[in-house]
Amino acid sequence: MDEAALTRLRDWLAAAQGDPSLRSANARKLSGGAIQQNWALDVETIGGPQRWVLRTDSAAVLAVSLPRTAEYALLRAAWAAGVTVPEPLYLCADARVIGAPFFVMRRVEGTALGPRVVKDSALGGGREQLAQALGRELACIHRIRPPRADLGFLGDPPADAGRAAISTLRGRLDDAGTPRPVIEWGLRAAERRAPPPVPPVLVHNDFRTGNLMLDASGVTGVLDWEFAAWGDGHADLGWLCAKCWRFGNVAQEAGGLGPRAALYEGYAAESGAPVEDARVRWWELMAHLRWAVIAADQAQRHLSGEERSLELALTGHIVPELEWEILAMADAP
Repeated sequence: MDEAALTRLRDWLAAAQGDPSLRSANARKLSGGAIQQNWALDVETIGGPQRWVLRTDSAAVLAVSLPRTAEYALLRAAWAAGVTVPEPLYLCADARVIGAPFFVMRRVEGTALGPRVVKDSALGGGREQLAQALGRELACIHRIRPPRADLGFLGDPPADAGRAAISTLRGRLDDAGTPRPVIEWGLRAAERRAPPPVPPVLVHNDFRTGNLMLDASGVTGVLDWEFAAWGDGHADLGWLCAKCWRFGNVAQEAGGLGPRAALYEGYAAESGAPVEDARVRWWELMAHLRWAVIAADQAQRHLSGEERSLELALTGHIVPELEWEILAMADAP
């Protein structure tokens, strides 16, 4: 972000805050964010120093990613529902300020780095307690149900979320034009075993290790709502439990952070309904299929020259590992 953009940002924030004396002491780009950019803002206000995060688009975004205006609305809905999210503060839809729409939220403490958090068995009070807390967070998210006027941009929920997901992934494979026989085979296996539909809820669609801010007390923030949609809540449980998000700590099935049983216990205690394990396992297969398609798409952004990035290029190298897991899961009884 250049000096001119920083000046415009300061002026906009001062107006939004209603504080002409507001000034930004520091603005630094945070690590990660292959699809979106996050900037840490240290802001001096009339009420004292503030620690905020600005979230905006990267140079190229995935077509399935929601715009920042929609993500801000989701953050507000989640905050109101009691989900542990950073407090949403301001939304700017005017791309002239910094070059793209953005929103500002309060910064939360903790760490989200997957390879690091899965090695720390003390986070959240221990693995059992942390997994239960994750289950409770998901149950709070899934209390948000259609219809919601403030979330009208999500459209009508699909009649059958599972079969809609299969159709979407098939369409993206067709659009890419690259033969992916293992993924196609896995989609056919998922189609043959698809469970019947359930009433739709808000699905975060990227609730996994790496998007969860954690500290010694537990969850401090559920991040990255850009893929949220109406669907089957078991999809979130399956996504978190997918082996690709355990960062090598395979024995801890809830995102490499804790046991699956504790995750289910926390969810059931908060939601008042038991978890359907077979449905979660089906969505785990779908999680690997979905991540394989996303990884291939991200690699193509690099290969096409749309956005040259070592991170995007390396993401493409995980597709064979995902395909191996798809073969194993699809062949399981």
